[in-house]
Amino acid sequence: MKTKTFLIVILVLFVASSCASRKSLVYFQDEHIKEGIPATEPKQLIYKPDDILTINVSAYDAETVVPFNMYTISNNLDQERTNNTRQVQTYLVDYDGNIDFPVLGKIKVEGLTRTEVTSLLTERISEYATEPIVNVRLVNFTVTVLGEVSNPGTFTIQDERITLLEALGLADDLTIFGKRDNLLLIREVEGEKRFATIDLTTINAVNSPLYYLQQNDVIYVEPNNARVRASTYNQNNSVLISAIGTLTTIITVFLINN
Repeated sequence: MKTKTFLIVILVLFVASSCASRKSLVYFQDEHIKEGIPATEPKQLIYKPDDILTINVSAYDAETVVPFNMYTISNNLDQERTNNTRQVQTYLVDYDGNIDFPVLGKIKVEGLTRTEVTSLLTERISEYATEPIVNVRLVNFTVTVLGEVSNPGTFTIQDERITLLEALGLADDLTIFGKRDNLLLIREVEGEKRFATIDLTTINAVNSPLYYLQQNDVIYVEPNNARVRASTYNQNNSVLISAIGTLTTIITVFLINN
């Protein structure tokens, strides 16, 4: 009877010690994710403060648009000589949503898409040059993928358009421990952080207004219960073995003395 009781005690302690706490592992557990992200946001990116743009202006008469193109000189030291490389100047969107553009001065670009900024600059530059061609590009478009994916990290996007599935592809897909029905998307809208969840187990996910990502979006893949249990068990495995050994010794001594 004493031996049976001893075995039961050991089993209970083992199970209790190996049980994982979801709160100790899962990110973003607050209920404020119900706030949601507006479904009316455009699929085309809109520019906002801290965006970095490159703007190149060309025309049939190239001399007329020279003042609108700012360049920096990069010196690359070769083994034999120094090569001067001309690079397009970047424009930082300031906290007021403006860029400081040559000749034209401050231009408000916050809240505008690439098409709208291109049209605005083309119209303004047309006062000085005939039929200018304006090329605008966002160069610091990044998305971050965290959680149960094979390759978490922050990724720089070459284009201004990426889907949720493409972002997960950059992170080498979800692991087998990632929850497919509860991805968390964090996005900044008008200076505020907004939250929404996406269910990848339904084909309707590709029709969601959140399917096309915005710059600086964060995707978090929550671990499932199997990962939570395994993580805590692995972390506490050595401690558990030591504790069981100590407890076995104590109970053995107790049984002998009684």
